[in-house]
Amino acid sequence: MNLRPVIAEALGTALLLAAVVGSGIMAERLSGGNVGLALLANAIATGGALFALIVMFGPISGAHFNPVVTLALTVRRESPAKWVLPFLAAQIVGAILGVWLAHLMFDLPILQASTKARTGIGQWAAEATATFGLVLLILIGVRKAPERLPAAVAVYIVGAYWFTASTSFANPAVTIARSLSNTFAGIAPADAPAFIAAQLVGAALATVVARVLNPD
Repeated sequence: MNLRPVIAEALGTALLLAAVVGSGIMAERLSGGNVGLALLANAIATGGALFALIVMFGPISGAHFNPVVTLALTVRRESPAKWVLPFLAAQIVGAILGVWLAHLMFDLPILQASTKARTGIGQWAAEATATFGLVLLILIGVRKAPERLPAAVAVYIVGAYWFTASTSFANPAVTIARSLSNTFAGIAPADAPAFIAAQLVGAALATVVARVLNPD
């Protein structure tokens, strides 16, 4: 088996999480207690890194970096079924390594668990909504405008940081990894399963809607 796509998924997801968590740490340190400013900086840095990573790894693996994206693309036959389990494993492992890398860069304990509570119907609805929009964008865009997809995904994530109550995790691998970081971007491990369940619901709905809107 050609392992290049799996390696690309692991590296891309690791660098994405290093950007998400690292920019969150930097933003919190430099914002002087202004949470809105910190979130803005975190969102912009994440969007910029995501665009670059999709451009970099897209030609190798498709730059999924997200288990629900892999599952949705597989259901739509846009991604080979043989990559499902290797991609999911690479994304989760890569995400955790990326969080640990961010901790290392900022001289924090490598092994942590978040204490930041993120729970409730509003948070779950936000995660379902954010994931629905992301997956729908990818499923339609991969056929309609693939050359514009990296920018579209990056801009959507920056926007979703602000229009969702949860700040748009929209990614089970990201959720697992961020539960291991007691920083600005963290989520308490006890709250992660409900986030992941909401993300799966959002992705499933997006897959159904994409089939209605783009039946070919």
